[in-house]
Amino acid sequence: MIHLLLGLFSKDLGIDLGTANTLVCARGEGIILSEPSVVAVYAGTNRVVSNGKGEAVGEYAKQMLGKAPASIQVIRPMREGVIADFEITEAMLGYFIRKAHGRRRFNRPRVLVAVPSGITTVEKRAVINSAERAGAREVRLIKEPMAAAIGVGLPVSEPRGSMIVDIGGGTSEIAVISLGDIVESTSLKVAGDELDGAIQRYLKEAYNLEISERAAEQIKIEIGSAYRLDEELSTEVRGKDSIASLPRSVVVRSEEIRGALMPSLEQIVRGIKSTLDRTQADLSADLMETGITLAGGGALLRGIDRMIARDTGLPVRRADDPLTAVARGTGLVLDNIDHHWNILENGHDAL
Repeated sequence: MIHLLLGLFSKDLGIDLGTANTLVCARGEGIILSEPSVVAVYAGTNRVVSNGKGEAVGEYAKQMLGKAPASIQVIRPMREGVIADFEITEAMLGYFIRKAHGRRRFNRPRVLVAVPSGITTVEKRAVINSAERAGAREVRLIKEPMAAAIGVGLPVSEPRGSMIVDIGGGTSEIAVISLGDIVESTSLKVAGDELDGAIQRYLKEAYNLEISERAAEQIKIEIGSAYRLDEELSTEVRGKDSIASLPRSVVVRSEEIRGALMPSLEQIVRGIKSTLDRTQADLSADLMETGITLAGGGALLRGIDRMIARDTGLPVRRADDPLTAVARGTGLVLDNIDHHWNILENGHDAL
């Protein structure tokens, strides 16, 4: 029976359905689409905004965040790694699948979707149903930390412990992997979105300055850090004075932003330590050599590798191109489906 299914994903798609961004891989082609997980709809409806520029999904919709009139709602349908708005997610997935398939859009693809390791049965069903209603012929699931580990080239099939920490937009996925399976894992709802929120809260408390999620993310990228910098940074931040309700700007320093981020970063470190604490002795011994590999957008935060190395005593490395690790992993699985068959879940059979 397995041999009849080995060609299951031929010419089909792997999807990293992220809280912040969605990436799509096609078998044999690599990543063919990467766009923000954002949709703009007409207020009070689930009808996607459409005009001369096309459907307001992805990058086009993200440009509307914080700038849309009352007649338009700009929605991020994924929250903390799972579907928060079923119908909008379905519309977004349908758009991405059609865009990825191009001329093959009338051939319903088979789809492999990466999901958080802590996802519930109900949340799995929501992902599967959304993908099927968006046009997928069949849906399989893979846990995000496993996809990330494969994507960054960890020896997941060997009898040796490897540790992956994938810090995404909605969740941080922490896992120890050996012999093709996850031995221990932790899924935290503390990741990029929480870091952005921490920056927003700090600026409001310290400066009475209100800024958008998008502005907070930009501050994180420009001057955010998890460890003391050799040369500290600063940037001008523009927003609205929460008392006077007028536009205002302030200059903030990287030391301030680091302090604002630290409580959330410490939660991630505690999650790593908790996972290590549950890991059996022989695998822990392996990790003294193999260390921890960081993936996801959070891996790009300055000094986060040094912070985790300091607090765990293990070697830590940042994966090459960490933002695409999960998506690349789904693509590699599709390219060698027979080798990775045991790590997939057949959507409805897994429920």
